[in-house]
Amino acid sequence: MGEKLICNNKKAFHEYFIEEKFEAGISLKGTEVKSLRAGKANMGDSFALVRGGEVFLHNLNIPPYDFGNRENHDPDRPRKLLLHLAEIGKLFIKTQERGYALVPLRLYFKNGLVKVELGLAKGKKLYDKREDLKQKDHKRELAQALKERHRG
Repeated sequence: MGEKLICNNKKAFHEYFIEEKFEAGISLKGTEVKSLRAGKANMGDSFALVRGGEVFLHNLNIPPYDFGNRENHDPDRPRKLLLHLAEIGKLFIKTQERGYALVPLRLYFKNGLVKVELGLAKGKKLYDKREDLKQKDHKRELAQALKERHRG
């Protein structure tokens, strides 16, 4: 069945160095899944925290389902992530270190189930961001030059 992307967090790659990635399940209510199937979600400022041996995703906005009733969900509620105990322990230890954060990278369907790709991230400094932009510009110019060369 494969994967179907719901949304991704482009900002995360600009703001952080992603050192390791984890795939986690997510605990959702019925109307949340229906809203995600309609392609509605926003993970702009979302982050994950390890608390009490569990991982929770905060600030993931899933708008209420259009055809829902009074049982519709709260769009910004914290959602529990489903990970193996060993992974949770590893993430807890790493996030206690200075500068590390757990950032969701993308939200997608995999074999009918909603999955979140989490990144163990270390914050970038301003000069790191500038360097990345320079490298992107350089790659773009190089690709443009090669394209021009092949045309002529």
